[in-house]
Amino acid sequence: MKSASRISLWLASALMVFSALAQPSAPTQGQESFQIPATDDGLPGAGPIRRQDWFHKLWAERRSGWAKRIQQDQNAFVFLGDSITQGWGDAMGGSFPGVKVANRGISGDTTRGVLIRLQEDVVVLHPSGVVILIGTNDLEEGADPETIAANLKLILSKLKEQNPKMTIILCQVFPSSETKKRPADKIKKINQLYAAAVKADPQIILIETWPLFADAHGDAKPDEFPDLLHPNKIGYAKWAAAIRPILATLGFLETEPDNFKPEPGFESLFNGHDLTGWGYRPTSEEDIQSAKHWQQTDPNAAAWPIVTKPVNFDAKTASDDDRYVAKNGRLIVTTPPEGRKIQALWTTREFPKDFILKLEFRATPNADSGIFIRQPQLQCRDYLLAGPYNDLKHYKAQDWNEIVITVKGREAHCVCNGEVLEDAFKIPDTGPIGLEGDRGQMEYRHIQLKELR
Repeated sequence: MKSASRISLWLASALMVFSALAQPSAPTQGQESFQIPATDDGLPGAGPIRRQDWFHKLWAERRSGWAKRIQQDQNAFVFLGDSITQGWGDAMGGSFPGVKVANRGISGDTTRGVLIRLQEDVVVLHPSGVVILIGTNDLEEGADPETIAANLKLILSKLKEQNPKMTIILCQVFPSSETKKRPADKIKKINQLYAAAVKADPQIILIETWPLFADAHGDAKPDEFPDLLHPNKIGYAKWAAAIRPILATLGFLETEPDNFKPEPGFESLFNGHDLTGWGYRPTSEEDIQSAKHWQQTDPNAAAWPIVTKPVNFDAKTASDDDRYVAKNGRLIVTTPPEGRKIQALWTTREFPKDFILKLEFRATPNADSGIFIRQPQLQCRDYLLAGPYNDLKHYKAQDWNEIVITVKGREAHCVCNGEVLEDAFKIPDTGPIGLEGDRGQMEYRHIQLKELR
């Protein structure tokens, strides 16, 4: 009897186990948090949230996978966006060697979708920086540019709240096509609103990625965006090249010192590690009046600080306003938070003799700067986008290019990578060398000069 009772008890227990296994397990609280909310009720932001079956599945899969990497991805530089970001791969194609990166792109996502998942997917990582590209899918879902920009402001606000010192790199929405329900005029409007949203915010660096990719009609180029929406290897390479100089300025890339030595007969005008020999000069009366007239007549006029007394930056690694920075052999003109800001850094000595000036420069997309030769300005820009020398054959976009300026008397012969910019540029008898800043980030290095008599 005791044996029969034990068998009966074992059978009852086994049935209970099998019955429990047969029941579907309830999702844990963590799993539920990776699902798209069933309704918009109580959600932040406005506009579309995609809820198609494929997106439900992708959203849950990617987010649950990231949850397992929270500790591993702490303090990474986070790339946040949609399919364009997701398609770059977990390591961003190896485009940023030595930088710890985390890809937080979800194909099909919208600005509101990013806003909903921001805390769990990004903020929890305590990122060292964030690159944002988002907004194109909102257009396909019928959102207006104002709604898209409002969501972006909320995203930025939450990131800034998490870390008020963390750099945020905002990329303009890439061009696409009206055939993809992403017409050029609406993308331009989004980008205008994005620029206005971040204007004067020193925590956010805006990269002009729209002109980097747009054709003459404002649409994507098929050789870079085969489906007129997603970049191929060529497109990703251009995007990476646009970001790398910013990461170098932030100290994530190109961290080794530059052991440049001037050519025989040349002297360095920049020592590579501080701004000795450089400073601000008082703004001329002519420029004061030009700035005043421009700002009175144009609401979009550039900021133009007025300098009243000479300022010397000897032994300093940055100007007092951080616009000019010396780092690892590069003299950097940083991206102005105002969008455009007219400033010039000058040598503290003048050059009355004939000379040859050599230097290299690198520009972010559409950057605008200049080299002052005794005083007149030779335009030094991202030439193919910003002009005026936009037909150069040897210019290397977002890479280093060489400028050689030969001064004889009151004329300067100027070339870029061997191509003539100005054959007989008119200049005065004497004056300093200057580096101007206006729009975007410009970098200069290997600045050397040889006097001819």
